[in-house]
Amino acid sequence: MTSHLPSALELDRRAYRHRREQRSVLLAVVSTLAFAAIVWLTVFTTPTWAVVQESFFNPEVALEALPRVWNGFLLNLQVLGLSVVTVGVFALLIAVLRTLRGPVFFPVRVLAAAYTDVFRGLPFIIVLFLFGFGLPTIADTRIPPIVLGTLCVTLTYSAYVAEVIRAGIEAVHPSQRLAARSLGLGYVQTLRRVVLPQALRKITPPLMNDFVAMQKDVGLISILGAVDAVRAAQIVTSQTYNFTPYIVAGVLFILLAIPSIRLTDWYTAKLRAREQTGSVL
Repeated sequence: MTSHLPSALELDRRAYRHRREQRSVLLAVVSTLAFAAIVWLTVFTTPTWAVVQESFFNPEVALEALPRVWNGFLLNLQVLGLSVVTVGVFALLIAVLRTLRGPVFFPVRVLAAAYTDVFRGLPFIIVLFLFGFGLPTIADTRIPPIVLGTLCVTLTYSAYVAEVIRAGIEAVHPSQRLAARSLGLGYVQTLRRVVLPQALRKITPPLMNDFVAMQKDVGLISILGAVDAVRAAQIVTSQTYNFTPYIVAGVLFILLAIPSIRLTDWYTAKLRAREQTGSVL
């Protein structure tokens, strides 16, 4: 067998692409260095930077605040872990109710639609006030902040996630349902074995974006009196008269979100590459 040798024209094209890639890398490095130099000259060498660094980026205060902020951050992680499960179950139920067909299910569809409209319209902080302080008042008993926080996150984000799931279910072509029913599958079996697997592949990127948003909003449970990362940072700030603990809490939330963000980008690129296979010349 004779191996295929590229033509002279193909070799010239490869050399041109290689030179263009090298030039792009060089331009990227030069522009990055130039931008870093501009930032250094306009920010870090100014007289006010020392004041900003002392108030917001103090290493000693950061080390002092880190243990307390971390202990509070663990509470945020607990609420997040519980909310992922409850939001997933409740949102799926709402989405299925919204996609039920037939006039007999009209009241159920209206209630499900009203729920999503209300909780997508209510600011999350109002939900925290209404349920975080209202429920203990009505029940006349103390409810743990982790329970109240999980409840508020579930009520709010189930509305968003339910709409994403509903959109994914309705994006599946009706022929898939008809084919499944022709094989003798019931409604639940069709939904579980045919519709949902296809829908989940389509809605995974927006679902992961909602997960990133939920990671941030669990920091608002400090309103309920929970000593989470934000409240712990507030306590240390009131003791040191320094805002560095807030930066520490913010960095923890950023580190929590970055893996999810990168995973979302990777999965979105993977789906795009699979759907556009053969379309790039």
